[in-house]
Amino acid sequence: MSQIEIKNFNLYYGNFHALKDISISIEKKRITAMIGPSGCGKSTLLRSINRINDTIEEVKTTGEINIEGLNIYDQNVDVDFLRRNVGMVFQRPNPFPLSIYENVAFGLKVNRITSSKSVIDERVEKSLKAVLLWNDIKDKLRKSALSLTLEQQQRLCLARVIAVAPHVILLDEPCSSLDPIASSKIEELMIQLKDKYTIVIVTHNMQQAARVSQDTAFMLLGKLIEFDKTDKIFTNPSKKETDDYISGKFG
Repeated sequence: MSQIEIKNFNLYYGNFHALKDISISIEKKRITAMIGPSGCGKSTLLRSINRINDTIEEVKTTGEINIEGLNIYDQNVDVDFLRRNVGMVFQRPNPFPLSIYENVAFGLKVNRITSSKSVIDERVEKSLKAVLLWNDIKDKLRKSALSLTLEQQQRLCLARVIAVAPHVILLDEPCSSLDPIASSKIEELMIQLKDKYTIVIVTHNMQQAARVSQDTAFMLLGKLIEFDKTDKIFTNPSKKETDDYISGKFG
C-alpha cells in the first residue's frame, strides 16, 4: 500500500531545473533508498517530501506529492503540521544546545501537543527507548545533548522526530559523519523502526542501501532513471545507466 505518491514533480532553483518530471510510489512501512551520484537531485527530492526546500529563495515546483491522498503542495496545507507528520534527520547530528530531555520534549512543547509533564515524561522515555538510547542515558537526561557521542546524538535526533508521532521519517545521509561501527548500529535501528514508520533514506553508500532498504530509486541529473525492488536494482537493473552506476563505471 503506497503512502507517498509523487506525480510529475518538477523543482526549479531559479532557472535551474533540478528535478525533472519525477513520478514514484513509496510504500507504507518499508525503507526506500535513493541513490545516485552527487548533484543528481536525491536530497532535493527527499527535502521536497516535507517542503523544506520552501525555505530557499526562488524555488518553484510543479506536479504533486501526495501523502495519504493529500497533495502537500496545495495552498491550504499547514506546513508546520506536515513537518510534524514527516520528520527529517540530517547528515550531521543537530541536537539543540539543551538537555537530552528538552531535545526530545521540544517538538511536543513547540507544537503544543501536550503541556502535561507526565505525558511529556512518558513520551520522552518511549521515544528514547524506541531508538535504543534509554538504558544508556536514563540517568543523564538533564545533561547537555552535546555531551553525547555522534552516534548517540543521531539517535537522539531520531527520538526527537519520533516523539511527535510522525507517519514518515526522512533520513538524509544519516551515517555520513559516523564511523562504520556507529553506522551499523544506526542501520540496525532503521530496520527495527520500519515496522512502525515509512522511511525514506538518501545515501551515497550503495552497500548501505542494499542492506537496509526494500525499494531503491536511482537518480541521475535530476531524473528518476529506475525504481524497483532493491534486490533487482542491485542484481539485475533494467537500465544501462543503473548498471553502470552500480558496477562503479561512474559516480
